[in-house]
Amino acid sequence: MSFKLHQNFLSKIFLHNFPLCKVLLEDERHYPWLLLIPRRNHVSKLVDLSSEDQLQLNSELNLAQQILLEKFHPDQLNIAAIGNITPQLHIHVIARFKDDPAWPYTVWDHPIRASYSNAEREDMIQALREAFIGVTF
Repeated sequence: MSFKLHQNFLSKIFLHNFPLCKVLLEDERHYPWLLLIPRRNHVSKLVDLSSEDQLQLNSELNLAQQILLEKFHPDQLNIAAIGNITPQLHIHVIARFKDDPAWPYTVWDHPIRASYSNAEREDMIQALREAFIGVTF
């Protein structure tokens, strides 16, 4: 059975495939925001992954954090695996800044939302995809 992405992720922007995770970009210009989704069916919690997959996910999560830190120099990184609305396991990796509209609260509880302009979206996609080139595990 091939991997099936939950319908709630279909509007996200594809960036890269790590060995385990599909990496998507949230279309939210206030926060560089990645989603790591293990390409495993019927997985909703971290403990649903095999021990080997958990280790791989940790390596991929660390790399995603490093990329956001190096590219954007955020004040903080927010990492979350909530899954209350979308039950497919996914990890949010969000670069946060003291001057972003939700600071210091969570991005989910803040009403201000804005998509990237076409030019911003293309620049963000290019910058992040370049960061993933040559990544090895």
